[in-house]
Amino acid sequence: MPRSVNHVASRARRKKILNQTKGYWGARKNVYTIAKNILEKGLTYAYRDRKAKKRNFRALWIQRINAGVRMHGMSYSEFMGKIHAKNIQLNRKALADLAMNNPEAFKAIVDAVK
Repeated sequence: MPRSVNHVASRARRKKILNQTKGYWGARKNVYTIAKNILEKGLTYAYRDRKAKKRNFRALWIQRINAGVRMHGMSYSEFMGKIHAKNIQLNRKALADLAMNNPEAFKAIVDAVK
């Protein structure tokens, strides 16, 4: 008896990977064996960089807060220590946004902390 092979499922599996690699350069988009490897690597980078993105943004917020605070004669670590001591519930993202886009409000926070 001949071996039964599910061609529909195999074709769908290959087509799914080739659809995900549309826009890639050269054989990466249309040769299944290459596309499969490249897609796996790309998805690995995507997973890793979703985590790295959070670290990068936190670092950016810290730099912006530090720049804003130094204009008022204080260091970042000193400011964060005092802001926690005063129990002001503003996260770094909000503080960085204030330092960039609303310097008057940020100055009021720095003055409240001093």
